[in-house]
Amino acid sequence: MPVLHSNILGEGQPIIILHGFLGMSDNWKSMGSKYAEEGFAVHMLDLRNHGKSFHSTEFNYDLLAEDLKQYMEHHQLGSAIIIGHSMGGKTAMLFACRYPQLTKKLLVADIAPKFYPPHHQDIINGLNALDIGNISSRNEADEQLSQYIKNIGIRQFLLKNLYWEEKGVLGFRFNLKVLSEKMEEIGENIGSTDTYKGPTLFLRGDRSEYITPDDLSVIKRHFPLATVETIVKAGHWLHAENPMQFFEKSILFIK
Repeated sequence: MPVLHSNILGEGQPIIILHGFLGMSDNWKSMGSKYAEEGFAVHMLDLRNHGKSFHSTEFNYDLLAEDLKQYMEHHQLGSAIIIGHSMGGKTAMLFACRYPQLTKKLLVADIAPKFYPPHHQDIINGLNALDIGNISSRNEADEQLSQYIKNIGIRQFLLKNLYWEEKGVLGFRFNLKVLSEKMEEIGENIGSTDTYKGPTLFLRGDRSEYITPDDLSVIKRHFPLATVETIVKAGHWLHAENPMQFFEKSILFIK
């Protein structure tokens, strides 16, 4: 089984960062650099079917958690502080519940331990509608995508995945076919009896609806030591929308 691709910065106690759906390790480069400056070895991973990691027809949280375990064994990381955003947050939660001995601390960014109905259909439709074989620039891709996705920030986030497969041929780093087929897996929840009793912080964006006040009791049930804090002036991509406050709150917890 291939090992997940990662970008590693700095030296010291390991921090592992897991990106969200259709993202990649690159999304966390500036935040990862800040943690590295604080004396940590920061491992920013590409999850399967994302970034530069391997493509597979299989995709669910059980496999994502096992991929992380295999990565830690491969790099001989005894235990690590795990940070996960959105889909990466769900992966981090499941991993911490299964392997508490490998999880020093858990930080979850803007996702709760609950089922989310599929809500990425517009994005998937837009990506599948792109005539990628006849697109010669990122601007052209953006123009086509704008017919489906009005939010320029989301389009820029998605188009970071474009790369030249060969001269004159653009492709996506993520495995669009499999992720389109397995999209309902993204909304799945961790097991109803899963618990992690270690230090846990949930960070939510004040403009995001992913974590609501009603979710606090379910968070506490799975993660009894959890605290929930809010990042102001931020939606679901809170680490990109208010990086300063995200860093301040996260480094305080990490240290």
